[in-house]
Amino acid sequence: MDWSIGPLSANMLQHIATMNVIAPAAVVFVLRHLPSNLWRSWHWATAVQLCVFWMWHAPPVMNAAMASSALHVFMQFSLFAVALWFWASVLTLPSSRRWVGIFSLLITAKLFCLLAALMIFAGRPIFAMNMGMDGVPSGITLADQELAGLIMIVACPLFYVSAGVYIAAKWLFELDAENRPAV
Repeated sequence: MDWSIGPLSANMLQHIATMNVIAPAAVVFVLRHLPSNLWRSWHWATAVQLCVFWMWHAPPVMNAAMASSALHVFMQFSLFAVALWFWASVLTLPSSRRWVGIFSLLITAKLFCLLAALMIFAGRPIFAMNMGMDGVPSGITLADQELAGLIMIVACPLFYVSAGVYIAAKWLFELDAENRPAV
């Protein structure tokens, strides 16, 4: 039994690790050192992250990135950089603006999951699939694309919805503390 994954699935795992694990962890680690008004850029951070993400996942751009090591590294770095900005803007929101973080996470999760659904249900490879000299397909296959989409569709709720639930819970606890009578 072959347990290896294809190049697109491996790439997706790299995206998820950098954008949804390493970036928010780095932000949490330096949270108290970030500018207090960074949250004001939440709308730009959300829009730029979505644009950069969708740009890199356009088939001609993704095909080029998968074929070039330098371009692949640049893709991962740029996705990490915008994810840092996104998470920093969401995690520095003041109490009165917590709803903005929930909204931003919801929009981001929906648009990331849309790409995942496209990858799962396309019915044919939307990214490059090369035919080897022996006529055997190599590179990104339909199965690889579907697995990459499944990985994304699991990761979206896991990270973005969980972060939204955390922010909502924190917001409710803060509201409760404000409304509690002084003893």
